[in-house]
Amino acid sequence: MAAPLELVLSTDAAGQVANCSAWDPQTGAALLTYRGGNSSPRGLALLGGQYLLGGQLGKNYINVWELQRKDQLQQKIVCPAPVTCLAAPAGGLYVAAGIAESIYLWEVCTGHLQAILSSHYQDVTCLTFTDDGSHFLSGAKDSLTLVWNLFSVLQAEGSRGPEPRHMWTQHSLPITDVQCGSGGPQSRAVTSSLDQTVKLWDVASGELLLSVLFDVRIMSVTFDPAEYHLFCGGSDGSIFQVDLCEWPVQRDKTFSAEQEKVFRGHRDQVTCLSVSLDGSMLVSGSHDETVCVWDIHSKQCLRTVNHRGPVTNAVIIPAPGNMLRADSKPSFPLPRFSKHFQSAEGCEGSESDGVILRLGKQQGSEETYLQRAEQLHLLLGETEGKNLSGIVEQLRSRTSELEDELNMVRKINKDLFDFSANIITKT
Repeated sequence: MAAPLELVLSTDAAGQVANCSAWDPQTGAALLTYRGGNSSPRGLALLGGQYLLGGQLGKNYINVWELQRKDQLQQKIVCPAPVTCLAAPAGGLYVAAGIAESIYLWEVCTGHLQAILSSHYQDVTCLTFTDDGSHFLSGAKDSLTLVWNLFSVLQAEGSRGPEPRHMWTQHSLPITDVQCGSGGPQSRAVTSSLDQTVKLWDVASGELLLSVLFDVRIMSVTFDPAEYHLFCGGSDGSIFQVDLCEWPVQRDKTFSAEQEKVFRGHRDQVTCLSVSLDGSMLVSGSHDETVCVWDIHSKQCLRTVNHRGPVTNAVIIPAPGNMLRADSKPSFPLPRFSKHFQSAEGCEGSESDGVILRLGKQQGSEETYLQRAEQLHLLLGETEGKNLSGIVEQLRSRTSELEDELNMVRKINKDLFDFSANIITKT
């Protein structure tokens, strides 16, 4: 049998058979299974066509597999809190993870933690990179979507956190999905929310291009490769097709549930959507424990793959060349990922590769005028440092008090937001 051109990677919340399964969308035949735990929603990422990463559902670590060594975990990346979402650019140079209300960014070649972004004040729900890896977008329960310039994040000073390039505030309830089209920094992005709207944005300018209102909450969204249509997964199990080339152009419109623009077959909310490279097939995962493969033109379900629990991830990808070869190995090793920033001196405990040299005065040599002046300067500096030490301790104490107050305010704000969101969604 010829190797498939595309594969579907799918995970479910039960994880009884496998954490992740790879199967042929044309036949539904299972090709590979990756064992160990279960992956969180939006918590699956392919790293450089060499490794598969899955954020463990409800736990504070990320599972890592070599693509061809399906039955053996390469390592577990330990994180400070449960991983809520995961993303990696096409080149596989970085890994971004949503951890509570923060975004952690690692450099793959070294494993060093490059940035911790804390501009959201509720849990991050989704992350995605542009196709060229120059920007990434984050959505959260605080109803905000942020656009980050990767270069600006990496170049930001440690004392000042980087600022997002754009902050989109037009949604009124938690963000459920964020996806980018093609074009790098000139691409378009789409966001979905529990407020029953899907919004289309221009990444370069940050301008809102289109807002579509539905009768149900939208749980997932994606483009077709040509970006002629949006596919939106509803909380009632329906999948809606929105025409982006419809005339006349309207910035705000309400979706009309015409029969030919709706895919019907799921019995519960549609949590994930993906379109094949040629734009002919749509893959959808649902809480009804099934993944469906649809023919987009006819809106017919071609096949259904059953799972043992609510589907958390389902994505169709080009089949990596080494994925089905058991004798192949990754072209680069994966280092241990650090949990903390490197220190100012560039070392972190025993991980430092530097050499410290202690140079002392040789016996019999006389001190020069410059050496005596340097010693006097150091002595004065020590005296001044002793006077400042008390002020430094006071500042540290005050900083600790402010951090405690900030954490308390954040908790109060989160409780109020969750209470309000529950009331709105129930009504």
